[in-house]
Amino acid sequence: MKKVRIGIVGVGNCASSLVQGIHYYNPSMKDKAIGLMHWDIGGYAPHDLQVVSAFDIDKRKVGKDVSEAIFAKPNCTTIFCKDIPKMGVTVKMGPVLDGVSDHMKDYPESHTFVVSDEKEMTMDEIVEHLRKTGTEILVNYLPVGSEKAVRFWAECALKAGVGFVNCMPVFIASDPTWEARFRQRGIPIVGDDIKAQLGATITHRTIADLFKKRGVKVERTYQLNTGGNTDFLNMLNRSRLKSKKESKTEAVQSVLPERMDWENIHIGPSDYVPWQKDNKIAFIRMEGKLFGDVPMNLELRLSVEDSPNSAGVAIDAIRCCKVALDRGESGVVEGPSAFFMKHPPRQYPDDVAWRMTEDFIKGKMYSSEEEVTNGKDVIAA
Repeated sequence: MKKVRIGIVGVGNCASSLVQGIHYYNPSMKDKAIGLMHWDIGGYAPHDLQVVSAFDIDKRKVGKDVSEAIFAKPNCTTIFCKDIPKMGVTVKMGPVLDGVSDHMKDYPESHTFVVSDEKEMTMDEIVEHLRKTGTEILVNYLPVGSEKAVRFWAECALKAGVGFVNCMPVFIASDPTWEARFRQRGIPIVGDDIKAQLGATITHRTIADLFKKRGVKVERTYQLNTGGNTDFLNMLNRSRLKSKKESKTEAVQSVLPERMDWENIHIGPSDYVPWQKDNKIAFIRMEGKLFGDVPMNLELRLSVEDSPNSAGVAIDAIRCCKVALDRGESGVVEGPSAFFMKHPPRQYPDDVAWRMTEDFIKGKMYSSEEEVTNGKDVIAA
């Protein structure tokens, strides 16, 4: 049976939901699966993903089998698949670098990272481990603001010759220099910053697009998000939020007919509420003008379990990266990056990005921007 051999960087809530999903959507679920965009992508089902390497820095996870580590503190996401068999994959100690914000030490161990005293692996050791385990695709789940750490792991992927799925808002796929390096190395990358299946940003984008198509002038908008997982705790350090805020804001700006002035658009994580755990609550408000310059406003409250909400998208992004690897494609995988990620190299309306992704899965590609706009496609060579 064909497998998609993946490595995970950061065994947190998102990784927990991903691994649970791999086992939850077993072959018996094929005709009754709920919550997936695709059962089959390039001949790969969700259960064809196989974790063969994993890295973290927390003492409660390092040295443990992945099946155990995904349920260790400070993980707090919903457990929807308890029966995860031993996987024979031990979580290795990665370099800390800027992966842990200084303010995290001021919170109880049950809510924050506890750095292991194990020796950190060097880049050469990590590259060797990726090769030895047969890792094909490295999935990045590092905390927001880990600029140095994400670049370190992208470098590891390049040296090991493995595909890279960047689920976090440190710009690799959308940085022309990094993208060119993946293209020259002959390996694919999908990124940056994963959209949730039905999260605040994709909902905000959809409403903004609706305003545009219905001729409503958007004058002001905000998106305020609260949550109680380590991601939200980490983001209390506002200095780590620059790329996250840029990623989320650009995702909405890109679907508006005119860019809004900075004082009229606010999108970003707002506060940490411990008892919410992995539940994320988003408040969206949009103010605008209707026919005759008559004012209107819309307010929306969205409550979702944060990590499972991204895992289904990650399963598709990983499989698309594997399909690109099988086809010998390199550099950014454009359609899936535009559809699955908040900050791809090029933004497209969601309906266009969806069509591009469906065509990519079918083995089609666009040869020009005009063909993307007109919905035309050509069979990939």
